[in-house]
Amino acid sequence: MKEFEFPSQGAGMIHAYRWEPEGKPVAVVQLIHGIAEHLMRYDDFAKFLTSRGYLVVGEDHMGHGRSHGGTAPLYFDGGWTAAAEDSYSLLRQIREEFPNLPCFLFGHSMGSFLARTLLFLHPEAGLSGAVICGTGWQPKPILAAGRALCAIEAGRLGVTAHSKLLTRLIFGAYNIKFKEPRTPNDWICSSAEVVDRYGADPLCGGEATVGLTKDMLGGIAMIQKKSNLKKMPRDLPVFFIAGKSDPVGSMGKGVRKAYGKFKAVGMENVEVKLYDGRHEILNEENHGVVYADVLDFLEKNR
Repeated sequence: MKEFEFPSQGAGMIHAYRWEPEGKPVAVVQLIHGIAEHLMRYDDFAKFLTSRGYLVVGEDHMGHGRSHGGTAPLYFDGGWTAAAEDSYSLLRQIREEFPNLPCFLFGHSMGSFLARTLLFLHPEAGLSGAVICGTGWQPKPILAAGRALCAIEAGRLGVTAHSKLLTRLIFGAYNIKFKEPRTPNDWICSSAEVVDRYGADPLCGGEATVGLTKDMLGGIAMIQKKSNLKKMPRDLPVFFIAGKSDPVGSMGKGVRKAYGKFKAVGMENVEVKLYDGRHEILNEENHGVVYADVLDFLEKNR
């Protein structure tokens, strides 16, 4: 694995990673991680893909992991679109180096929302497919209420501050789906080892800033607009995957809703599959099945 950096579209430098297969790569997979985590948590999945001939790249988002130089941790200088453009900047770099290789996106959680943003912002990207993992669909009234609360808290505290109220209402709501949770992060995985490792990781967890929460809710509103959904390439293969017990996807209902909305605007090659498990299906006990299904999707579309 190699590490490198490039300028952010928002502020500072983006720390990026690249896993190379032995021999000539058959295709590229770009990983887009979730909120309050970093890309090295996907090391095992990346190595699985490289062992099958895929070149894997990805970056720590602005204000996350080892990316540095911005205003504050867990904050997007320049907003949601700037963060999405950071991911697109990396995609452009790899496309310039390997112009003839098929390229895929794999976005998880907040990364799934960023990936969905790129699908309509850059329909010209020439992607061969996208895996949308741990995603959801928010009802308009709930989304509007969340954005209004973010605006109030931004005025009261500032965009780089933390709001206990926002954290409790938006992120804390995920954990209440599970009886007698051991930790605030039990919702991410049914494996206590994975949850404890996340909690012990200094580059994971922490409270999102008011600004990041505001930007993410705005990003979700953006990707749910029918006018934006209609900008995606209709023939792009898209594979929705999630845990049946993932609160981000409303225990599967929100994932199926997103799948249905893609189909409704004329997307011609869309699949969905739900697995036993919570939010991080790449880390569940049955992750081998998920790995194999993702590989099958890549193989048939490259």
